[in-house]
Amino acid sequence: MITVTADTFKLAEVFTISRGSRTEAKVLTAHVTRDGITGHGECVPYARYDETLTSVTEEINSLPGGITRAELQSALPAGAARNAVDCALWDLEAKAASKRVWDLLDLPAPKPEITAFTLSLASPEDMEASARKHSHRPLLKIKLGTPDDMPRLEAVRRGAPETPIIIDANEGWTAEVYSELAPHLLRLGVKLVEQPLPASADDMLAEIERPLPVCADESCHDRASLRGLKDKYDVINIKLDKTGGLTEALELKREGIAQGYGIMVGCMVGSSLAMAPATILAQGVAFTDLDGPLLLAEDRDTPLTFDDQGVHAPDANLWG
Repeated sequence: MITVTADTFKLAEVFTISRGSRTEAKVLTAHVTRDGITGHGECVPYARYDETLTSVTEEINSLPGGITRAELQSALPAGAARNAVDCALWDLEAKAASKRVWDLLDLPAPKPEITAFTLSLASPEDMEASARKHSHRPLLKIKLGTPDDMPRLEAVRRGAPETPIIIDANEGWTAEVYSELAPHLLRLGVKLVEQPLPASADDMLAEIERPLPVCADESCHDRASLRGLKDKYDVINIKLDKTGGLTEALELKREGIAQGYGIMVGCMVGSSLAMAPATILAQGVAFTDLDGPLLLAEDRDTPLTFDDQGVHAPDANLWG
């Protein structure tokens, strides 16, 4: 049997990107029950991909209760609905076998991975204050994506003069804006720029100079996306809500590495249940961005552990 529930988690602060603001994380939790055992998985429907709580719920409810993980890969497209069910099936399999998911995958137990902490889009003054507050963190991710980002960049660097920085433009720049900003990004010590151009207009990345690594986010969903990234991107951001679950995400990571891409593992704004499977995926990657729970004012009953070592593997009471 497969059921789905809607859950809402309040955010610690208003979270803003170039496409809008939010004060809470609205997620869906898939529950797959067989032989008295229930596995759980979380997804975050995303309007950018024409997903809503209702549409994703309908997708999950359309599935037969006995569907296997292999059957699921073709039953639903890559996206939030498939992610929630795929991760719930992994959780179910681990519980039924009294093993951890990484044991089922013949992988070593995940070690802590340093994760980015995201500063949302705001005024330069507010972003400087936020950067100063979080300057102790090992990696900051800055949400940008407007024509007036240079003052924000300078402000963040003043607030956190030594902290490594990566930038997410959320498709908000043009090729001209990116080319103008790129030398300043280097000057300010930025390590990576994520999705500077709209996914529908990113061909220019193959024609302009890329002086620092450029990461595909909205342009990369699953393995089928890779053919369109050649000569445009250096890194791919793998998110479970884009790949449609851990099963495809692991294959995308393998194929991406084989094709020479650096790997970033990212997330939507969700709870620890959404991040838990991604801790397996994040092992050994160039950049980890699994800070969703750090942005929340409330979380699951058994949350992930975050400390100076990074984000830790989930407790079995949470997932897997």
